Amino acid sequence: MLLGAHMSIAGGIFNAVLHGKKATCDTIQIFTKSTNQWKARPLTDEEIKRFLEEQKTTGVTVACAHNSYLINFASPNDELYEKSFESMKDELERCDTLKIGNIVMHPGSHVGSGEEIGLRRIAGAINRLFETLPNGRTTICLESTAGQGSNLGYRFEHLAQIIDMVEDKSRMGVCLDSCHIFAAGYPLIEEKDYKTTVKEFNRIIGLKRLKVFHLNDSKKPFGSRKDRHEHIGKGEMGLEPFRHIVNDRRLNKVPMILETPKGKDLKEDVENLKILRSLISGKKEKQEITA
Repeated sequence: MLLGAHMSIAGGIFNAVLHGKKATCDTIQIFTKSTNQWKARPLTDEEIKRFLEEQKTTGVTVACAHNSYLINFASPNDELYEKSFESMKDELERCDTLKIGNIVMHPGSHVGSGEEIGLRRIAGAINRLFETLPNGRTTICLESTAGQGSNLGYRFEHLAQIIDMVEDKSRMGVCLDSCHIFAAGYPLIEEKDYKTTVKEFNRIIGLKRLKVFHLNDSKKPFGSRKDRHEHIGKGEMGLEPFRHIVNDRRLNKVPMILETPKGKDLKEDVENLKILRSLISGKKEKQEITA
């Protein structure tokens, strides 16, 4: 099982791998550029070389990138739509250069234009991306959302509908977020409920498309439609959903990534990963969750 966390690229993209090693990660998620700017400076040959070398040296892999939060393919604003397209195109090219196999993408927000229109615009943008980059190797992983505001992706059907409208389905995947699906109203705490939720996902989308799993507890209650991440076992979900997830053999090869709050010393990531690992393979002793 590959467990890890999102790591900062501050000071050089290769630093994310070193941070991951310090935080006891098997694998990590990164941004390939600043998330609050549309454009980014090109990566240098030296940066790329060191990024790849540090993975070999440390043994820490890069499971995925996450795209910029500025990108919104569901927007009815044509200018924003075009900026989103160019930015995502750049991110896909950067992933290919860095040999990152997956990029996680929030589907987008329809901003009042309606869900069906928003879903069609998302699929249309992805089709255009794949036509523009026919030899791209990076899989776009649509992330499940909590459904806050007009955000799309809070139902499995939304993700399935987008994938169904994309012509090159071989380049499409899904990222589930435990906090998001819990907040969206998919039960996870009781084992029978967890199994029902996974069964529904498999029926609607298919487990073969699950490429990344974000492991986050939720500060907000079940069905709240609010996206607020909390440390493992310290939120509304508790430990049981994570026990179910890390012991589900069908998910053994799916990278599992923390997106929980942390300081510069990364001790929170170390603690969260320690807790997750303690839940694997029937280690059912009661966990002491410290404040």
